[in-house]
Amino acid sequence: MNAVLALIALFTLAGAAAALALRNLIHSALLLIASWFGIAAFYLWAGAEFVAFAQVLVYVGAVSMVVLFAVLLTRRSRADLAPTPESRGRAFSGLFAGAAVAAVLGGTLLGSTLNLTPAGANAPPPRLTVRHLGELLMGPQAAAVLVVGVILTVALIGAVVIAAGGRETARREGP
Repeated sequence: MNAVLALIALFTLAGAAAALALRNLIHSALLLIASWFGIAAFYLWAGAEFVAFAQVLVYVGAVSMVVLFAVLLTRRSRADLAPTPESRGRAFSGLFAGAAVAAVLGGTLLGSTLNLTPAGANAPPPRLTVRHLGELLMGPQAAAVLVVGVILTVALIGAVVIAAGGRETARREGP
């Protein structure tokens, strides 16, 4: 069982690392999709079938399409992608911000008690079915699901408008 988890983790981390290392944005987006599949496989391994299904549906299906559309609609020429002197400063700032987040998370983990054996350890975990989750999402949480859908739709339309607006001004200024 641990070998399966190690393979899933290796697949997920390899996909994410390759996505970060490549310079081609489309290949990176496709490798990011593979990494999201690895996360869904981890959820399946952990017994959270509904979360794995949601991972595939939302991230692999919807978010990956938004990422690919954004990459394809906002592509620049290779001359625009040449490294500039200020890109090193941005890279250093990004590494510093990532290290700060990792330090905060690490400090939180080290400072926690990680009580792995709670008092009711012998009690079975509550069984939550997909049907019950669906009833909760379409019952008391229906308004929140609709609001999230509207926000995602507005964000996608905004991305298309911004990308199309940039192309229109480039056509007017160009030859």
